[in-house]
Amino acid sequence: MKGKTCWKDIFLNLDVYVSSIIMIILIVITFLGVIFRYIVGKPFTWLEEVQLMCMVWIGFLSAGAAFRNGSHIAIEMVVDALPLAGQKAVNWFIRIVVLFVLSYLFKQCIGYFMLFIRNGRLTPVLRIPYSAVYFVAPLSCALMIISYISYEVKELVKGKG
Repeated sequence: MKGKTCWKDIFLNLDVYVSSIIMIILIVITFLGVIFRYIVGKPFTWLEEVQLMCMVWIGFLSAGAAFRNGSHIAIEMVVDALPLAGQKAVNWFIRIVVLFVLSYLFKQCIGYFMLFIRNGRLTPVLRIPYSAVYFVAPLSCALMIISYISYEVKELVKGKG
């Protein structure tokens, strides 16, 4: 299967692809915004709103991808210095804490998302609901929880846990 892109791989990395596309959009509209503001003399009134939306979506989607790839900061020096039984105990503690924190963040994100839906607030220029802008926050938390559980189950099956 080497050399062929599997649909499963595409689906599992959808957040990377979407955030990459949004990053390209952000770069292009920012570049065009500079040209239209300083050369043409007609700035885009909506540019800042779209840039904000792009940055929010890139940030949250990239966080999920970084989390899945283990790219977030981790201090392993202390854990590695422990005996094997201590390492396993600390790893279980970390698993529980990570799941608790992600679950708490998910709950808070859902709360804020529901608040945006209830108040119906819209962006000033494009009139896009803020709920559409910040929908990515609970989505990202859910993807992180799913990715984390999937990774940890694989590790436990391999016998590394």
